[in-house]
Amino acid sequence: MEEVRLQKFLANNGVCSRRKAEEYILNGFVSVNGNIVKELGTKINPDKDEIEFKGKKVGKQDKKVYILLNKPIGYVTTTKDQFRKKYSS
Repeated sequence: MEEVRLQKFLANNGVCSRRKAEEYILNGFVSVNGNIVKELGTKINPDKDEIEFKGKKVGKQDKKVYILLNKPIGYVTTTKDQFRKKYSS
């Protein structure tokens, strides 16, 4: 696999957003092959390098699976109804 920027790798593997990853890198929370990285734009090879975030290994995620569900008419899917409507079943 080709090299990718460290912050993009962290974002793509569910650690945080790219912008937040930049903060974590600058604050020394990320290490590559046991060495703390504090430089933005560092490139890594996900197949060869071992990346850790706050001491925990970050592995490559498998391909994502998306599931599309259609909501039947008359069903409400919300945690808080901002309109406070009465719904009939």
